[in-house]
Amino acid sequence: MNRLALLAIGVAGLTALATAPATAAPAAGAATGTVTSCGNSGLQAGLSTRLCADVTGNVVEFYGRVALAGPPSPGSPAPAPKELSTTLSAGVVGGASPDTQDMRVIFTSTTLDVRGPVSTAACGSTVRGTFGVASFPWAARPVVHEVTITC
Repeated sequence: MNRLALLAIGVAGLTALATAPATAAPAAGAATGTVTSCGNSGLQAGLSTRLCADVTGNVVEFYGRVALAGPPSPGSPAPAPKELSTTLSAGVVGGASPDTQDMRVIFTSTTLDVRGPVSTAACGSTVRGTFGVASFPWAARPVVHEVTITC
């Protein structure tokens, strides 16, 4: 095909796009009403950690995310699997003591999500989650994330 033919096809395609009716794509989580948010990342056991929350109505599920802190050096072997001791807790601020889940997981070089307890809270309340990761010889330095329930 010559350049003139390609140009004509491109113009025809743009014209078709311009005359097509505009439709709005649904927002992420709009079908289920779930809102996801994540807190700041932290470095624990030599890995990047972050705590996220999925909020649907007045139900909150926290999950911790563990990933490599940076890309491996070019030409270096893949990191060895690492056994991690994780602690994830969630509870209403000012309420009863938080629900806590301790779990051992094996981290390879791919991002790992550790699902935690599900909490139900009243509208307007704030739910705080913490996520700690330890691996010998490193102790946990938990990351924290809070969400406010809006109904």
